[in-house]
Amino acid sequence: MVLNKKKRWRCLPGQVPTEFDRKIMKWESRGRLVPTRDLIKTPEQIEGIRRAGVVNTAVLDEVAKHIHAGMSTLEIDDICMDYCKKHNATPACLNYEGFPKSVCTSINEVVCHGIPKATDILQEGDIVNVDFTTILDGYYADASRMFIIGETTPEKEQLVRVAKECLEIGMEVAQPWSFVGDIGNAIEKHCKKYNYGVVRDLCGHGVGLKFHEEPDVTHYGKKGTGMLLVPGMVFTIEPMINMGTWRVFIDEGDPFGWEVISEDELPSAQWEHTLVMTEHGVEILSY
Repeated sequence: MVLNKKKRWRCLPGQVPTEFDRKIMKWESRGRLVPTRDLIKTPEQIEGIRRAGVVNTAVLDEVAKHIHAGMSTLEIDDICMDYCKKHNATPACLNYEGFPKSVCTSINEVVCHGIPKATDILQEGDIVNVDFTTILDGYYADASRMFIIGETTPEKEQLVRVAKECLEIGMEVAQPWSFVGDIGNAIEKHCKKYNYGVVRDLCGHGVGLKFHEEPDVTHYGKKGTGMLLVPGMVFTIEPMINMGTWRVFIDEGDPFGWEVISEDELPSAQWEHTLVMTEHGVEILSY
């Protein structure tokens, strides 16, 4: 990996490098991509993100209580908006780069960024991803879950299960002083067992002080590549797993240009957690 000559990791003026600093600078001297200091959250910032995560998880819990066949995805949006208002929180998606609603609701072949609509009615057998990001006191937390509406096919059930396993496997290999590429490599290997496609056009990301921060957390790739992961970093893992090809397209019928669909229009599934890296592995802040 070729990096810019400008160093990313700098000690504070007059500061003697700590063991933590020296470990990061050692990797940087070997030509590896390391985080900048602002990506390492302070304990106070982590607590702020954790509080946002509590609300974010509760929003998805509220959706889980009410989601059912016959309801519209616009009703899901109403549930999320109402919960946020009652808890002095803000939906990060609302009006983000033109996104018109507070939550993403992606049914079957819609991979992600599905826009809630009164005309999108959940049917028995559908699988739907509900993706929500909360802003609370200036801190962000992001998560998504899959919901199976009633009874569905064994093929869809397996896809939903394997997508969750991919997230769990990614979390297991995300260890301090490992690399983003380790996560993607492990997820891709698991998917290949089922001949599923791992979406490459979208990825996980840093989060916490902004909606999207470094690093890009890809869900495919080679071990030992990508950014070094160190304690204090907050990021999402959110593999999007397609039953067929990994390729996707933007729905031309979407006037907002957001909805991403699998190229072969086979179903897709995704689970997402917000995580903080600790000295012992990742801790879940929102799920």
